Amino acid sequence: MAPSPVKKPIDGAERFDTTPLLIPSSTKRLIRRISSPGRTTITPLRLNIGLLLAAAPASLHAQVPVESVDQQLRALYDAEWDWRGKELGRPRGDGESGPGDHFPKMDAVSQQARIAYWTKTLAALDQIPVAQLSPEEKINAAVFRTSLEAFVANGGFRTWEMPFNADSQFWSGIATRTPFGKAEHYRRYLARLRDLPRYFAEQTTNMRAGLKRGFSVPKATLEGRDKSIEAYTVAEVESNPFWAAFADMPASIGDNDKAALQGEARQVIATIVIPAYARLLSFFRSEYLPKTRTTLSAEAMPNGKAFYQAQIREYTTTPLTAEQIHKIGLDEVERITADMEKTKAAAGFNGDLKSFIKFLRTDPRFYAKTPDDLMGVSAYTAKRMDGILKSTNGFLPRYRFTIRPVPDAVAPFYTAGRGGLESCLMNTYDLPSRPLYQIPALTLHECIPGHSFQAAVAREAPVPDRPEFRKQTYFSGYGEGWGLYTEYLGSRIGIYRTPYEEFGRQSYEIWRACRLVIDTGIHHYGWSRDQAIAYLADHTALSRHEVETEIDRYISWPGQALAYKLGELTIRRERAKAEKQLGPNFDQRWFHDKILSLGSVPLDVLEQQLDLWIADGGKNPFPDVR
Repeated sequence: MAPSPVKKPIDGAERFDTTPLLIPSSTKRLIRRISSPGRTTITPLRLNIGLLLAAAPASLHAQVPVESVDQQLRALYDAEWDWRGKELGRPRGDGESGPGDHFPKMDAVSQQARIAYWTKTLAALDQIPVAQLSPEEKINAAVFRTSLEAFVANGGFRTWEMPFNADSQFWSGIATRTPFGKAEHYRRYLARLRDLPRYFAEQTTNMRAGLKRGFSVPKATLEGRDKSIEAYTVAEVESNPFWAAFADMPASIGDNDKAALQGEARQVIATIVIPAYARLLSFFRSEYLPKTRTTLSAEAMPNGKAFYQAQIREYTTTPLTAEQIHKIGLDEVERITADMEKTKAAAGFNGDLKSFIKFLRTDPRFYAKTPDDLMGVSAYTAKRMDGILKSTNGFLPRYRFTIRPVPDAVAPFYTAGRGGLESCLMNTYDLPSRPLYQIPALTLHECIPGHSFQAAVAREAPVPDRPEFRKQTYFSGYGEGWGLYTEYLGSRIGIYRTPYEEFGRQSYEIWRACRLVIDTGIHHYGWSRDQAIAYLADHTALSRHEVETEIDRYISWPGQALAYKLGELTIRRERAKAEKQLGPNFDQRWFHDKILSLGSVPLDVLEQQLDLWIADGGKNPFPDVR
């Protein structure tokens, strides 16, 4: 167990000391399997990704010049990426081509053709002698294989027949919130919107097929989700979210083009977009909701046990089973609860932990009165982190993000926040459910040095010329593991100024540990929604609204919530190893730079690369950057 938090002055603020993570030995044995090559018999996914980076015996392959083998691999993944971009209607990732001018084909025939292509590509990858690849291309091969295996596995379960969940929907995010820079970009956007009826019709057909075989989002998680469709059926064009991109067009677009584009937009929104959303809303309310399944567990669906294991593999990039993950979660909940007891004592509270959590949920001092109050706490946390960043990271990107409120159309059932390259979103809906003592940890995770910062580093870091597919690949275990790790880092660098803010961080950490218990509890052990809600409410300081929103997300998105804690455990374990082996030569700036310099990778690849970095002396991965 970690010792009681001790406050010490640092840069005029106060911080809580932390010690290296202490994990029960039973949990350690399970976690080590993350980096152990192996297979499972209940999923079509290959589970020996670690072998990609291992040196195979030379006798297995005729020796070929490294450059030639590297070229074989590059030709394969470049061809697949070019094909994928055309197949899915994505523009080039250069920021110059603007939005795609059409949506991808979503019909079953097109989906099966994609699976066939990916299966053939995977077979071609099998023929490349991985041991003869250069170090960077070995990583590329591991990432490429992991992605292909997930695509093929999902195809086997026909996941396109359940194209949304309680958290993310195919109909959301289509309306851009910011203006485009060029008239041609507007024309491409309008062409894309003209394709919306076909896109929605194909998605609807797929959803009907899913309903027919019992493969659907559970009904219990869909209450009120129709509002996210209804928001786009507003008949007054200039009040519709799709008008936002046209309301304030840049001066670089001439008056004549501006008038013509706005006129075309009015026509497209009124006669194409709004009717398409209205038809989707009618289908959702009158057909999908009445027929969607009443069970909760992923394993209750057709071929459910294999499906859930495949989802675990996709989101965690580990071969761990539901039973193993459940045990890791229980161990972590026990450890973090003990830490929370010590922080409660540091706050001078005399009651038990349950009473302390009730106090935090009900005392008005901990809640914002206006959205700007909440946004101000987030912005101030981000700015304070700016001042500390030079001591946590060596490479500092120039790209800047902004902090925005979550759009009104999705805020009622959106998570507390979400970060990306351009912006970091904070949810200001229902302020009594958004305790301010949790905003510092949330800001670190979503904004800086979490996801927004992480995305900027990926864009600018002086790494080898990485292929496009790597720049666009995201593994939740890596990305969300880093996000949760940055919350822990906040305790070491003085971000949390009071016991309440430290408890907020611990509440967020135990929340992610609870996910391991709850996700597996629901989808493997058959927990009810009420049982899951009670478990999360009893172990965290989250508000009732946040608890219910989160549980609905876990029910409808099997496996995704497991990635955070397993990724964070990997990073904290590697940090403890580096501190022990490198001693005074350990520099957290280079440790963090090394993690971010890798880009998004499976967890076993992350662990192996950090081990190599430690063995090489923990050097600055960007020695030429000043």
